[in-house]
Amino acid sequence: MARGYIKIFRTYSYVDKNPVIDKVRTIMQDEGLFDQLTIASEISNVGRATMANWFHGPTRNPQHHTVAAVITAMGYEEQFVKKRAIDIERERKVAAEWTAKQPKPKKRSKPNGRRS
Repeated sequence: MARGYIKIFRTYSYVDKNPVIDKVRTIMQDEGLFDQLTIASEISNVGRATMANWFHGPTRNPQHHTVAAVITAMGYEEQFVKKRAIDIERERKVAAEWTAKQPKPKKRSKPNGRRS
């Protein structure tokens, strides 16, 4: 995948940062630890700088295992909840149509200017 290219998914997208960052922020605020990242780091074993980069820095899409480490350290569990029934064949058709409309990422040139 070309550097700087952001993959857009049909059923999950975001503009600036992954919405999970906002969810973790809310959890940490509810637990009184949003302004105490050093303590959150101690109990989750996730680096203070990592969390600071989620909330205030350049991180757009944190790794799942670091998010899970923080929320479970706060006493929360991750859940996947079924919201609706799906028609698999219809979803396959919609997904194929959506994919066909997406722009193709440009190939990255090699440093000497030759294409790979």
